[in-house]
Parts: sequence; structure tokens; C-alpha cells
Amino acid sequence: MSESNDPRGFPDPAAAPAEFASLHALAARSQAAATRDRATELDADIRATLMAFLAPGQGDRLAAVFATAPSVATYRHLWRLLAQCEQETSLAGTLNVTVFALPIVIVAGIETDGAAPTSLPGVLPGAKALAGLLREHRALSGNQSFALANGLVAAGALDLAQLPDLLATRALPEAASATRALEPAPIVLSVGPETVHLRFLLGSALAAPGADVLRDASVGKWGLPFAQALGRELAAPGVSVLALPRAPQSLLHAVHAGRAAQREVGAHIFAANAIRKLRASVGEPTAVISAHRTNAAVNGGELRLSLSSPFDPREAEGFRCPIYPLENVAEVVAMLTDFLGECRVSDVRVLPGIHGDRDPATGVPLLFKGDGLQASVPAVH
Repeated sequence: MSESNDPRGFPDPAAAPAEFASLHALAARSQAAATRDRATELDADIRATLMAFLAPGQGDRLAAVFATAPSVATYRHLWRLLAQCEQETSLAGTLNVTVFALPIVIVAGIETDGAAPTSLPGVLPGAKALAGLLREHRALSGNQSFALANGLVAAGALDLAQLPDLLATRALPEAASATRALEPAPIVLSVGPETVHLRFLLGSALAAPGADVLRDASVGKWGLPFAQALGRELAAPGVSVLALPRAPQSLLHAVHAGRAAQREVGAHIFAANAIRKLRASVGEPTAVISAHRTNAAVNGGELRLSLSSPFDPREAEGFRCPIYPLENVAEVVAMLTDFLGECRVSDVRVLPGIHGDRDPATGVPLLFKGDGLQASVPAVH
């Protein structure tokens, strides 16, 4: 699927306030620069402005820069430079104080039929023990001087509008206490299939000047014992809980990685269940990936994955797949086709064009069955 099939809409460049439009224009000029030196000069100007927007109280302006970005390319360029600013401010000074976050994808469901809705706690009494596991397995590049907050927070608490004030906590005598002040977000569960949730554990680390405690973005030997301990913290009678932690990262990277991980886990669970059901009843499924415009999606567009069989008269089963502003459509399509290949689905089709939200005949969300569609993507093995 090419970028011409991107179903999202981005703001009109002419509608952006002048101070934000100038940054967008600088980003475009940097990307089109004839030499690396010229691009470096332009990026230095952009970083200077973004650094000013990282000052406490400037979160709304920082968020507006990105909310008014006129394209994926502009958004990505500004985001990369903002990530550099976040790291530079962390590594500067006589003491390196890094505020970080662990993205945690939580798969949970009520196991007992007829049980009442319930919730999982947003506060973890065993946060110190969890931090101990990270220390034991040298999860932060061997750093031992860090603390974890005891609240699970939602992604919205770490978004761009909150970033400047969160980073400002590094200047406080007790940086960890400031992250503990964030509102915990319990996980509300209703009766029905398992659902996939995203939460974050925040922490702060002290290190020598210039030390990067977040340089290892992989989940090492600490992952399994950490997941098991966190699962015990969240356990509730009659509820199944699976916690899937990702590596500690800077706040910007953690939010993006967490949202992508939540989407991937959700897609895997949907596909595994649907494929198992189709294979048990009618045989091998056909997968169709299509792009749709819908007001309910980020930037007004999403991908949909449908699984069906020509031997099953029922409608296709579908998964609504968000495309985040930092991503190209082709990257998300590749994620879907890769894991379908891992599931040994040999008939994977990508439908060209951009489609509507609803089936005009039924009014339900539009999904495509494989019947009569020509395959446009080879099987992934």
C-alpha cells in the first residue's frame, strides 16, 4: 500500500499560527536541503525553538506545533529533533537526572461467566520490589540510583502537552516524588473477551554527567521476572492478567513504543482467535488489509484487517488498526503482513484505494471479504 493510500488528513499549512508554521517551513527546508551542512544549520534553528517549548508551562504550545503539522514527513522530522532535545537536557549539567517510563501492555479479562465488571488497581504497593528486579538484572545500563513511582499511568498523562512539566521534575531535589504525583489509572474490565490496555511506570535515575542509562532499548533477562511480579501485583479473583513490559525509555520514545506495542498485541490476539476459529470450522482464512476514513480514528484514518473464508457465509471478522502521526502507512501494513506470515496465513491481500467508514447497505463498519479480490501482496513466510 503506497502513501497515496494514506487515509489520514493533516491540517492545512495555511491554517497554522505563524510561530508554528515557521517551524513547519524550517522542517520542510531541512528535508529538501542540498547539503548536509545546510540541513544541520536549519535543524539547529528548529532545536532552539523546540528547546524553548520544553520550558515548564509551555506544553500547550509544544503540543500545538505537532497538532498543526501538515504532513507525516514534517511531524517525523520535528519529533526526531524533539527527541534529541529531550536527551540533551537530560545529559546536561553536573548531574544527569533522567526521567523515564516503562511501557506495559496488559492483557486482562474476566474469567467467570456472569461476573460483575471489575477493575485492576492503578497503584502498586510493590513498586520498590519491581525496581529491585531491574537493579538485579542491570536493566538501566547497570545504574543502581533510580526509583520507580508506584502508580500505573495512562498514555495521556505523558503526551506532548505534559512533557515540559514532567521533564522539569528533574530539577527538583526529589525527582521521583514528582512523578509519583501523577494520577494512577486503574484498568476497568467488563464481562466479555480479553482486552488490551496500555499503562506506564515512571521513574527517575541519577547518573554521572553524560551517562545514558537508556541506551539499551531491549528487554533483557529482567523481562520475565518483572512481568511475573507485576502480574502478581495486579492479580484479582476471577480475572486473567498478562503483563508485557517494554524496556525503560525516554518519555517521548516510551509513549510511541507503548502505543505501537498495544496495537500489535491487540492485532495478534484478534488474529490468533479468528484464525483458530476459521481453521476449525471452514479451513484456511483470507486476510484483507484496507484503508478507511473515519472521524473516530487518529487524524481521521485507520487500517482495517479482516479475516474471512469463502466457505463461511458470515461477515468478515475485523480489527481496527490505528495509524499514529509518526508512522507511514507502509510501516503499519508491513507489521500486519509480517505477523500474518508468522500465523501461516498464505492468502494476504492489500486493497488499493481509500474506503469509507460504514457499509452503506448495513450501516456497520465496512470490512472486506476475500471473495473476488485479487491478491496484491505475496504470502509472507
